[in-house]
Amino acid sequence: MSLSIAAVIIGRNEGARLERCLASLSGQGLRLIYVDSGSRDQSVAAARAAGAEVVELDTATPFTAARARSAGVAALAGDMPDAVQFVDGDCAVVPGWIAAGARALQDDPDLGLVTGWRSELYPERSVYNALCDHEWHRPAGEIMACGGDMMVRASAFEGVGGFDPTVIAAEDDEFCTRLRKAGWRLVRLPLAMTRHDADMTRFGQWWQRAVRSGHGFAQVGDLHPEYFTRERRRVWLYGAVLPVLALLGLVFWPLLAAALALYVLSYLRTVQGLRREGMATRAALHHSVFLSLSKFPNLIGMLTYHLRKWRGQAMRIIEYK
Repeated sequence: MSLSIAAVIIGRNEGARLERCLASLSGQGLRLIYVDSGSRDQSVAAARAAGAEVVELDTATPFTAARARSAGVAALAGDMPDAVQFVDGDCAVVPGWIAAGARALQDDPDLGLVTGWRSELYPERSVYNALCDHEWHRPAGEIMACGGDMMVRASAFEGVGGFDPTVIAAEDDEFCTRLRKAGWRLVRLPLAMTRHDADMTRFGQWWQRAVRSGHGFAQVGDLHPEYFTRERRRVWLYGAVLPVLALLGLVFWPLLAAALALYVLSYLRTVQGLRREGMATRAALHHSVFLSLSKFPNLIGMLTYHLRKWRGQAMRIIEYK
């Protein structure tokens, strides 16, 4: 007997991207739940027209992807499927993925989650889209965590209490960490799963996305100190410590020389790493500039989290679209 699957789609002002997402899930016998986070476009109408049940989140509570996903699962109460496919509204699901994911969960009762490969629809349109496309390239097999597109066993989801609605970025990493701690296995199948449309064409969008990532490093690291440790150390070193040394180097020049040398060494190592992963030299040189620069917006995001926590403020989303 095959597993029953429902799909929870989350979105905010996704427009044509949401329509593409809904179309990619139609005709598969899935119950579709669309959770909207205060869209001002026609997203809600488009979802209803596609046959999805719509949950509109109360605007009085801060929006987060985690809150939206959990609200989608709550809408399934009373008719809970065996597993839930979570999909971001800017993604289209690849044909065959739903059946493949369901088979994997059915064949291995120890699996709490399966995911696949995500790729960008238009990596050629901007360096920012291309950076996202490279970010999605991850090896198949047993994994520590994955992005928001995932198929989760319902019993595993309920057993760990779902997503934490207060986590505004890297909420998928935080959820996956609790799944692993509860004894579930997480696996990335060697299959295409979704096609993502980052739609990033401006430097400011990329910068804001990097700020959001930094917030995730700090918040998830606060909840699970063993997680994101390398990322946080690198942000503190390259985003804070070395700039301070460089400023002191205006008085004592060897400090400035040492700071610049460490930046150059880090950049060259990043280029080397991208080349080992198969990226062309010219692209690796270009991408490494942004990967090196990202430590500064990452630091802003980390400091934003710690300031919000210190002040007792709500953790509000950081949007880049």
